[in-house]
Amino acid sequence: MELRTLRAFVEVVRQGGFSQAAQVVFATQSTVSKAVRQLEDEIGLPLLERTSRRQSLTAAGEVVYRRGVRLLADCDDLQAELDEVRQLRRGVLRLGLPPVGSSTLFAPLFGVYRQRYPGIDVRLVEHGSDELETSLRAGEIDFAGLLQAAGSEFEWTPVRREPLAALLAPAHPLAGRRSVRLADLQDTPFILFESGFTLHRMILDGCRQAGFEPDVVARSSQIDFMLELVGAGLGVAFLPRGMALRRRSAAIRQPLLADAGTEWCMGMAWRRGGYLSGAAQAWLELVRETYGNT
Repeated sequence: MELRTLRAFVEVVRQGGFSQAAQVVFATQSTVSKAVRQLEDEIGLPLLERTSRRQSLTAAGEVVYRRGVRLLADCDDLQAELDEVRQLRRGVLRLGLPPVGSSTLFAPLFGVYRQRYPGIDVRLVEHGSDELETSLRAGEIDFAGLLQAAGSEFEWTPVRREPLAALLAPAHPLAGRRSVRLADLQDTPFILFESGFTLHRMILDGCRQAGFEPDVVARSSQIDFMLELVGAGLGVAFLPRGMALRRRSAAIRQPLLADAGTEWCMGMAWRRGGYLSGAAQAWLELVRETYGNT
């Protein structure tokens, strides 16, 4: 059943005749008549009694008219909603962000995005990199904030690159240095992020390349708690330089980590070849507009 023929039939009933309906649907009277006849042939039952100047409905016509009015109204509503989606007056953006760096890098973008597209529903989840990759791979989110180590199945655009800082208590023998290597810290207990965080793997991989296995005394996803442990002299933790500088205090020193392969490269990732809605494309454009080719 074509919407064109159904609309022609509904307008014949509404307007009380073929000529009046033809004016409403912007067609000739013969075209409307053919459309109604085509609909009757498809259904296999007459829809109109053609015994008087004003057409009257058969029993089948009553059913088709009643249902047709609802169907056409739903189609009109569907088109209206799709138009709103196309024009970004409504829609959904699903973002997965890591706890490390998100408040600094992405919070300002939320304000701009909300101002530009107030009708878009932004749904945010916050997890470590492993869980974000799983959600992205399954299509549960449109984007994930991941480090450059994301797999080849994902597209990736850079947001921020910076070295890591080793966070040490002032009394630590290496606290006064401008930079340190992981090998210099092998006798210091390590305070790391949980195992689901890419920073956790980066530090462990770097230690193994340096020829030792670190003594991990604590794992956490809470940055402030990790800093308290460092300040109490329990060991060394690691943060991107920018985040470390924003948490500068007299209780912590922040020499940079000099090992190759420990640069923190945050970016926005999405599934290679995956569908991006208008809302998602608008977010990606904003990320690139803000951070360019970082």
